[in-house]
Order: sequence, then C-alpha cells, then structure tokens
Amino acid sequence: MFEPLSKIPDGLRYYFGAEARLRRQIEDTAMTVFDGWSYEEIITPTVDYFALFERGMGREQAARAFRFTDTDGRMLALRPDVTSLVARAAATLFGERERPLRLCYVAPVFRQQQQSHVEWRRESVQLGCEFIGLGGRAAEMEMLAVSAEILERVGLKGQYRITLNSVEVFNGIAERLQLGAEAREVMRHLMDIRDAAELRRFLAAFTDSVEDCAAFSRLTQLTGKREILIEARRIITNERSVAALDALEGLWRVIEALGLTDAFEIDLADVSGLDYYTGTTFKIYVAGAGARVGGGGRYDGLISNFGTPESAVGFVLDLDALTDVLTRQPATLMNGSVSEPAITQLSNDNLATLFIAAREKRLKNERVSLGVKSQG
Repeated sequence: MFEPLSKIPDGLRYYFGAEARLRRQIEDTAMTVFDGWSYEEIITPTVDYFALFERGMGREQAARAFRFTDTDGRMLALRPDVTSLVARAAATLFGERERPLRLCYVAPVFRQQQQSHVEWRRESVQLGCEFIGLGGRAAEMEMLAVSAEILERVGLKGQYRITLNSVEVFNGIAERLQLGAEAREVMRHLMDIRDAAELRRFLAAFTDSVEDCAAFSRLTQLTGKREILIEARRIITNERSVAALDALEGLWRVIEALGLTDAFEIDLADVSGLDYYTGTTFKIYVAGAGARVGGGGRYDGLISNFGTPESAVGFVLDLDALTDVLTRQPATLMNGSVSEPAITQLSNDNLATLFIAAREKRLKNERVSLGVKSQG
C-alpha cells in the first residue's frame, strides 16, 4: 500500500532545536562521567548477524529485531542490543587485554515490536557501560555509583529511584520447588504482576506445605529498604537464595555508607529481564517517566558464548526517556543550561567584514546568525 512520504513510520521521530541540544548535553554529561570512572568508548556495528543477538539476548527478545538476509543467505539484524556486541568484542578483539575492561557507548538500537504500552519506539538511544573481568560486589557497586552520578549530573537528584534484586533469589526458590522451564516462566510472570493469590494457588501444585505457598507468595510484596532483607530471611532458607540475599545486603551496606538510601530500594518481586542476567540486577526509574529509564545487572554467562567465561556487569540508560522527562521540567544540567542560548544577529553587505565579525564572535564561543543576501 502506498504511504505518503510526508509521514514517517510509527515508532520513529525527529528531534531538533532545544530538544536536540538537550539530548546532546545528556550524552556529553554521561560520557564525561564514564570517562571520569576510566571507561573507554566503544563504537559497535549497526548491523550484525541475527544469531549473535539470539545467543546474547535470548530468542524471545531477539525476535523483536529488524531482520533481513545478506547476499550470502545469512540472516542479519539491525542492532537491537549493544551488550551482546560488547561481550563478543571482549572475548575476541580484546581477548588478550588486561582485565578488568571498562567500556562505554552511546548507540541507537532498533526494535520492531512493542515492548511497553507506555510508548512505542522503534529506534531509541542507549547510554551504557560494561565492566568485564571482575566478579563480586565492587564491580556491581561501581555500576550503581556511575548510574547515580549521571542522573544527578543531568539534574535529576531526588527524582530517581534504583531498585535492586538478584535473579539468584528466584532461581534458588525455583530449584527448591523443582520447577521446569515452563513452570518457572509462569512463576516469574505471576511475581512480575504481583498476583499473590494466584501465585499461592500455582505453588500449591509443587509443594504440600501451605506455609511455603503463603511465604513465597509474600515475595510479591517485598519492596523497601534493609528491612526487606530481614523479612526475606524469615521466608527463604535455601542456600542459593540466601547467598544472593547476603550479596544484596553487602551492596546495601555500601549504599548506606554513601548516604544514598533515599535513592535506592530492594524489590525481590522484580524478576523480569534479559536471559543473560546471572546475579544482581537493578532497574532505574525517574519521576515523570511512564516506564523505567534504564537498568542493568550481572551477566557472567554471556561472554562464554564467544570465548573464555568471565565475569561481567553493565547497565544502560534510555536517552529518549531522559530527554522526555527533562524537557517537561524547568531543570538544568549541572554542566550547562538547557534553555535557548542567546544568538547574536550579524549583517553587512561586505562579506569579508561580515565573516570577520562572525569569526570573532565564534572565537568567544558565541552563537551567531548571519543576515546574508543572495549574491550574483
């Protein structure tokens, strides 16, 4: 069917003027923070083999990619994810580099299927970083500190919330109940939608203990500060989940020491995410945004798809979502105003004089607009 060229496809949009400048300022701020924490920028291919993303993101998530066939018949995809590409680079291009690797990026990703009912974007820009080659909570805490600093430097201090969890809490419970793959996904879904009553009924098929059913369904309501970990220990006793709770408590102690507890929460019911997460996960929310603006976590199993297994953790922020929030409030970036900068109007019939004046203004970093006339 013919589509008029005056209309752009759904899920895409233009940015210009003050909004485009704001996006650039957010990018520059994020990259300055990454540089301050010794992250090196990496620019990945926009197009790669679809199988790479299938292996990295998982089949269900990768299926949202724009796909097309190469001249050799192999399936290609527009990049729907950056982490998979960085993981391969770590295992191949940077395989002999000293660890840990700290890599960061600003990159558009492309997805053809709707993920959120809040807003559908086929193209969005991710600000992200990956810390590769170090296990333990030091690397995870670095991710949390870097993400918090970016949000504060773009003017969102007091307006963001980062929620913490570990997929190992869920994995330990599923293992104890001996849940198969299909049952695990049902339990994951019921926890995500926080349906305690239905979860209790579902678990009754896997345990004769009414107390266990009631206790595990209580996980859907465990959101808060340190007291959540105390309550979770009364419910959860399996070794795998307890180890994950210990790791979360270790992170929380550092967060308390940094005076950041107002900006963080623990949410044990939040078990959604990409298939490559293996431990601590976190999601980032900002007041005024209809959905989360970022997230990340540990993905120790991913790099082994391309080479030697090694620890890795990372996060991304959604530039489009951050721009939307900051556009709607009278906020300023810490490194400069987001308001319309003043413009000096210049005009002169003598082109040499006009451009001499313009260059003098530009040497002072002033904005100029030239009133030029058509020349014969």
